[in-house]
Amino acid sequence: MSDHDKPAKRRLMLLRHAKSAWPEGVADHRRPLAERGRKAAPMIGAYMAEHGLIPDLALVSTARRAQETWELVAEALPARVEARDAVGIYEVAAPAILKVIRGVEPSVRDLLLVGHNPGMAELALLLAGSGRELPRLREKFPTAGLAVIDFDVEQWADVAAGTGRLARFVTPRKLEAK
Repeated sequence: MSDHDKPAKRRLMLLRHAKSAWPEGVADHRRPLAERGRKAAPMIGAYMAEHGLIPDLALVSTARRAQETWELVAEALPARVEARDAVGIYEVAAPAILKVIRGVEPSVRDLLLVGHNPGMAELALLLAGSGRELPRLREKFPTAGLAVIDFDVEQWADVAAGTGRLARFVTPRKLEAK
């Protein structure tokens, strides 16, 4: 078994919320998903289920569009996943999100974050030191994009810049093209 095929000790899945609407007079935190987002989120959930990308824990931004994205993704998963509201990942930069990740208990092997740009893209690029999908990720981390980053660390507290391998980068557009 090559190093590339070895299962990771920790797997981080970063999911940017699906496409949101911009209704007039609605505060940013309360913006709902747009129709396009309501179609993309279940597609990503189905992809996750089909490829065994099932988190032990989902940390979800408290923004409505992230909560709705998670609800639609979770419906497509084969088992119920523990989800927690994560105030600390809304409208923050990568270092603040990394601090939240480092605080996750060691019993969680596969972690999903449902959050926002630019923080999600910044974090993915900060953590992924390798991976053939890195050039695509550098171009754009679109709504409902999913970055899967594997780490060879014993606990989340050990996750650091450049120590991860971008195992997958999936977007709704890429799935639609199949």
